[in-house]
Formats: sequence, structure tokens, C-alpha cells
Amino acid sequence: MTVDEAVARAVGLAAAGPRAVLGIVGAPGAGKSTLARRIVVAVDDALGAGTAVQVPMDGFHLANAALDALGRHDRKGAIDTFDADGYVALVRRLVAGHRDAARPGTEGVGGPVVWAPDFDRRVDEPVAGSIAVPPTVRLVVSEGNYLLDETTPWTELPALLTETWFCTVDDAVRVDRLVGRHMRHGRDHEEARRWAVEVDGVNAARVAPTVTRASRTVRT
Repeated sequence: MTVDEAVARAVGLAAAGPRAVLGIVGAPGAGKSTLARRIVVAVDDALGAGTAVQVPMDGFHLANAALDALGRHDRKGAIDTFDADGYVALVRRLVAGHRDAARPGTEGVGGPVVWAPDFDRRVDEPVAGSIAVPPTVRLVVSEGNYLLDETTPWTELPALLTETWFCTVDDAVRVDRLVGRHMRHGRDHEEARRWAVEVDGVNAARVAPTVTRASRTVRT
């Protein structure tokens, strides 16, 4: 699919109701978050504000202090630097979260609103309880590298997600995007490129074969 085709399909998923949970997968720098944001804006424009919410897998990064303790800070973003069980549990809640939408008096804190973590790139840390997903939301878009990985517990996700879309992009473009991102967050060009190739590159190699498990591919 093209990006425009993907956005149109996402609007259709939201319109069909009662809730779709869409997974967007791809290597680091493939354009997952950009596509997710575009989808949320398009769905809200088409069906009303608050119809769609973006919930990134990056909210389940382990904290930097935990990575230091594990000796994995220099490989942040690898599959073992996420709380995979926590993320899968959240997806289960998101899938079920619309079921109480018709119950009066259940809105707000303490009701069936699902609170999800976000990731703050300014401080390079996850932030708990940042994203509210009320039961009336009709499309949840969740993006991440490992949604189609073939190890437990990631293997539970395809059965939970309505669809999973794999973002593809030329590798040179992807690496350039990553270098720019790392430089915006404080690394010099040499270190940014080293991280994009040596750290992100290892993760990209793990993600690439999982394209065969995707519902569709999106050229970003």
C-alpha cells in the first residue's frame, strides 16, 4: 500500500467499529510513528476528535537506570530492553477496552479508561500513565519494532491485533532518518551514525524477516 491507501484503510477500520487495534511494524527509522500520527489525524478529521489514539510500544522501554543495572544501556532498543509482557498485557486491555463503553458513569479516572505509557525523547525515558484510551475510542494505533517477532510473548500479538502493517523504506533513507534523529537528541554526527548502523542496524536485521507475518505492507 501507499501511505495514502493506508490512511484510507485505517479510516475504514475505525468507521466499521466498535474498536480496531492496528499494529504498525518496521525497522528503526522506517516511518512507523509518522504514519501512526498521520492516521490518527485523518481518522479524527473524518469521524470526530478523540476517535483514534496512538499508543507506542516505546512506552515499554525499560528505564535507563534499569538498563544500566542490566548492562544494556549501550544496546537500548534491542528486543530485551523492553517490558514485553507489560506491552502484550496492555494490548489485551486495549482490545477489550471498548466493551464497557455503553455503561453509564464509567468515564474518567477510576472507570474503564485504559492508561498507557508514552516515551519522552527529550529525556529518553518512558513516562507511565501518559495516554488515556477511553472506551469510546474506535481505533488504537500502536507502533513498534517487534510486534511480529517470533518469540514469546510477542507471538501473542498477531491474534490480538486487528491488522498488522509492515513499513518498508530504502535502507539508505532509513539510516539517514536515524542519524538526523540521534543528532537532534544530542549526539554528534559520528556517534549518531555509529548508533544508527551498529545498534539500530542489529535491531533492523531482526525485524526485517518478520514482514512475512504482516497483514499488509506500506511503502513509506
